[in-house]
Amino acid sequence: MFAGLIRNRDLVWQMTKRDVIGRYRGSLMGVLWSLFHPVLMLAVYTLVFSGVFKARWGTSPSESTADFAVVLFAGMLVHNLFAECVNRAPLLVVSNPSFVKKVVFPLEVLPWVAIGSALFHTGAGVAALVAVSLLSSVNIAPTIFLFPLVLAPFVVMTVGIVWFLAATGVFLRDLAQGIGVVTTVMLFLSPVFYPSSSLGEPYRTMLRLNPLTFIIEQSREVLIWGRAPNWTGLLLYSAVSVVVAALGFAWFQKTRRGFADVL
Repeated sequence: MFAGLIRNRDLVWQMTKRDVIGRYRGSLMGVLWSLFHPVLMLAVYTLVFSGVFKARWGTSPSESTADFAVVLFAGMLVHNLFAECVNRAPLLVVSNPSFVKKVVFPLEVLPWVAIGSALFHTGAGVAALVAVSLLSSVNIAPTIFLFPLVLAPFVVMTVGIVWFLAATGVFLRDLAQGIGVVTTVMLFLSPVFYPSSSLGEPYRTMLRLNPLTFIIEQSREVLIWGRAPNWTGLLLYSAVSVVVAALGFAWFQKTRRGFADVL
């Protein structure tokens, strides 16, 4: 699964860089949009959930709106990474027919390019989180440097899902229309806007089945609350992620022989 990434790492790097730059080419703000967009959405969500619905995390009796916003933003980082990759996945192969029919191209690296572009925006989001924290006098936890370790197994699982969706999207074009609805539903079925402890036990068990839940909670541990992640849980999550990635990659390799006929 990872041999293609290692062998074609220069190609992945160049395509990722082109993808990021191409997205903002011609705009006045350029890549600054990668910072402005998450901060804008953070302000809107904070206004709605903290200002209108009076939602609180309950971390302390004196919890401020800034505290709520920072905790909310940490959850948004994980979901946005997942949503950006998965929403693009069904069209990764379909939108590049020349790679399938006219040149010898390692198609299996296309999901890695999508992941790389999403990780760039996640990094911009972390920078925005640090900036918001400093401006609002919210402490930055030194464990923030553990965030890549928390995110690594999630990236492996996500690339497996992207492999599966990219291959399936060639044959089932409706997938591209419906996947956005799924990622939006997962936003509200993840502990992004509320803590999982606020739910009753039956609903909390269902929430635990969401693959985003564990990573969102562990991200908050290292980004906000300055605690070490659950290493045992991360190890188990990594094992499941490798299995998901292997299944997604196997499906991609099995179906790629039919890509040219369909496209």
